[in-house]
Amino acid sequence: MAEVKNSGLTFELPFPPSVNSMYRAFRRGNICTTIMSKKGREYVEDVRDCVQVSVPLTVRLEVRIELYPPDNRRRDIDNYAKSVLDSLTKSGVWEDDSQIDKLTIIRCANENKCLIFINEI
Repeated sequence: MAEVKNSGLTFELPFPPSVNSMYRAFRRGNICTTIMSKKGREYVEDVRDCVQVSVPLTVRLEVRIELYPPDNRRRDIDNYAKSVLDSLTKSGVWEDDSQIDKLTIIRCANENKCLIFINEI
């Protein structure tokens, strides 16, 4: 559910899959095709369930992603940003993630969730 705080939005989402498991690439000859995996499609549906917006944002944005991993495994936090941003785009939060001018990603304590803070620039 979206909350308005200081003219921004806050969402609590499930912890995302890495970009490596969100998408699958297939090569046939010289042609490479990338599609969203089943795990990726399920995550997008989970995000849609958490995000309630009536109209997509159309302004320039600043986004802060706080990742709360489920465990202590080593993770490259940049591998999670695309999964989160693409899912928010598909959920209608903004028209396109190219509207984001500032992106901050922070690893936090283990809690198995992801917090998103969106503000207009």
